[in-house]
Amino acid sequence: MKLNLEQTKKTNPPVLIPSRSRKIGKLGRDLISQRQLQIMAILGVIWMIIFNYIPMYGLIISFKEYSVIKSISEAPWVGLMHFREFIEDDNFWIVIKNTLGISSIKLLIGFPLPIIFALLMNELTSLKFKKAVQTITYLPHFLSWVVLGGILTTWLADVGIMNDILIGLGLTNERLNFLAEPDYFWAIVIISDIWKELGWSAIIYLAAIAGVSPELYEASTIDGANKFQRMWHVTLPSIRPTITILFILAVGGVLNTNFDQILVLRNSLNESASNVIDIYVYQVGIQNARYSYATAVGLLKSVIAFILLLSANKITKRLDGTSLF
Repeated sequence: MKLNLEQTKKTNPPVLIPSRSRKIGKLGRDLISQRQLQIMAILGVIWMIIFNYIPMYGLIISFKEYSVIKSISEAPWVGLMHFREFIEDDNFWIVIKNTLGISSIKLLIGFPLPIIFALLMNELTSLKFKKAVQTITYLPHFLSWVVLGGILTTWLADVGIMNDILIGLGLTNERLNFLAEPDYFWAIVIISDIWKELGWSAIIYLAAIAGVSPELYEASTIDGANKFQRMWHVTLPSIRPTITILFILAVGGVLNTNFDQILVLRNSLNESASNVIDIYVYQVGIQNARYSYATAVGLLKSVIAFILLLSANKITKRLDGTSLF
C-alpha cells in the first residue's frame, strides 16, 4: 500500500499554483468584496482623466502660434519663442518678485500658525468654548473671496471702519485708502488669507493630534512635564509626519498666490504690488487673447513648481525620513 502511494506521488506530483495566480485570485476577491468602494474610486479616476489629463494635450500650443480660427494641429510651430519672450518681458521681474514675495511670506507665517492654533485648541478643556472658537474660525473659509473682497474693500476704504479705529486710537490723523497704496497690499493679502483659512487649515492637525496615544501624555505627566513641555516633546513629534507632508505640498504650491483673492483686491493703483504670475496669465491669455503665450507662462510655472516639489520631498526625506514618494 505504501509503495502504491509513493508511486502515485511520483507519477502524479501535486499541482503548485503560481504565486502570481494566487495574487490575481486575491485581487479579484478584494475587488468583489469592495465593489461599492471600487466603483466610487473608478468614477473619481474617470473624472480626473477627462478633466485633468486629456486637457494636457493643449499644452503643445505653448510651442505653437495658436489662433482660434485654426485647430491646434494646424497652428505653426514656434519652439521656445514664447518662453524667451516672457523672460525678456519688462514685467518679468515685477511678476516674479510679487509672486515669490507674497507666497514666501505666506509660507513662513501662514504655515506654522495653523499648527500653533491646533496645539492651543487641543489644550482647551471647556467643550462649549472650544466649539465656539472652532465655529468662529471656520466660518470665513466658507465665504468666497468675492464676498470677503467686498467686505475688505469697504473696511479698508478711506471712510471705512479701519480708519475709524486708527483715528479713534490716535494712531493716525488722516484717512487712507489702504487698497490704493501698493506698500500695504502684500500685508493685506497675507493677513486676510490667514484670517480666512486659519481655522480650516488646523482641522487636519487636530485630526492628527486626536490620534496621539493618551498613554504618552500620561507618562509625560507622571514625569512632571507641564502643558508646554507635553506639546513640544509629545504632540509635535507625534504629528511631525503630517506636518512634513503638508510642508512639501505647500512648497510645491509656492508659486500659487490665490488668484481669486488678488483679483478682487487689486486695482490700477496697487498694480505694481499685485501683478503676480496668475494675474499676468489672465491678462495676456483672456484679455489679450494670446493663448499660446499664456500657456507657455503657465507651463513654465508648473515645471518650476514640480522641481520645487521634488526638491522639498528629497530634502525632507533625508532630514526626517518622511516623504510623499
